[in-house]
Amino acid sequence: MREIDLQKEVLSEKEKRNIEILDILRKRGPISRPDISRDMGINVVTISSYIDEFIRHNLVFEKDLDVSEGGRRPVLLDLNPQAGFVIGVGLNLMSMVGLLVDLKGNIITKTQSARPQPTVKEISECVLDIVREILRRSKEYTANIQGIGVGIAGLINKGNGLIHWPQKTDHYYTYATLDVPLRALMEKEFNLPTLVENDATSACFGEHWLHLEQGYKNVIYMFSGVGCGIMINGEVYRGALGYAGETSVYNYKEQDDFNCKAGNSCFLKRWDIDLGIVEEVKKNLLKDKEKEQEFIKLTSVPIENINLKNVFSAARARNSTACEALDKAGKMLGIKIASLVNLLNPEVVVIGGGLEEAGEEFLKKVSSTVKDWAFRESAEDLKIFYSQLRENAVAFGAASLVMQRVFAQL
Repeated sequence: MREIDLQKEVLSEKEKRNIEILDILRKRGPISRPDISRDMGINVVTISSYIDEFIRHNLVFEKDLDVSEGGRRPVLLDLNPQAGFVIGVGLNLMSMVGLLVDLKGNIITKTQSARPQPTVKEISECVLDIVREILRRSKEYTANIQGIGVGIAGLINKGNGLIHWPQKTDHYYTYATLDVPLRALMEKEFNLPTLVENDATSACFGEHWLHLEQGYKNVIYMFSGVGCGIMINGEVYRGALGYAGETSVYNYKEQDDFNCKAGNSCFLKRWDIDLGIVEEVKKNLLKDKEKEQEFIKLTSVPIENINLKNVFSAARARNSTACEALDKAGKMLGIKIASLVNLLNPEVVVIGGGLEEAGEEFLKKVSSTVKDWAFRESAEDLKIFYSQLRENAVAFGAASLVMQRVFAQL
């Protein structure tokens, strides 16, 4: 197994500087030593000592000379994307995605499957199968794969790797503990260091690492409305044990009494991952035979088999039942986001996990609701948009977290 400690949380100053320099090279290369020096406010001699070490590890290479403003022309530097590869696996609202990416985040191989049944066993087997498939299709890269990152739902204990997985029985939720840690299982089978991270946290990091402008340091990634990834001052916030980002409270003993209309205090209640959109559509169709036939004709799906994709498709065709359900869900989500905006005062809220397929009207409803419900001062300059990484966000984020540690530990 490669000597990379993916579980390390506290980084030394040298490791933090490694990440910062290599991130500048990843985003802005080719770039000269003096330009990196100016960006970081560190003298060029110190920067050069780091760069020399990166070159020795084949992470960075020198290329064409930059234009000189007088005197010797500075050498340009760039990150070597082929210096290593990382596997990322992400569980989304409607699918599971696996990626093999290089050190610049370029996709080498992608595989995808429908979201498996919501049990610990099914999810774990799907993760393992996806990694096996990526390795089967990427034999020429195998020797240089640095690690595996997995973004998955549930509460993940950072100490022992156990996953506390939410399972629904009737209309009650329980949290099942994965007896054999997924991380240990994967490291044993694939002989690669493995990092298992919460899905929303992974997606938040991936969006920041690969897409968001460098100036944004306070970010919330809203993952399908049931959890969020949090970035504070440019650092992922995980909490004391890695459980931060859960946006609900839950007590199965009082579940039946904990129901509400939009805006009441029990908005803290645990939601279904699809925000209850499918259940809302089915309920409304069963009340109206004409609307039911219209929906079935549009989607070619019987009412008992309706899923979220069907609802999104029907909404794009302006079906009234689908549009009403999304409008209601958009308001619910907007109110929940408003409470987080008041609490954390982010610069950006990214909406993803599969909800980006809901379309622009849904996003407008969420945004207008946040503006209506959050403090004006907190929401005035707030930007709300869909994930640009879309279905790849969790997998990219999990892979990027591994990349960051590869960069740090030279």
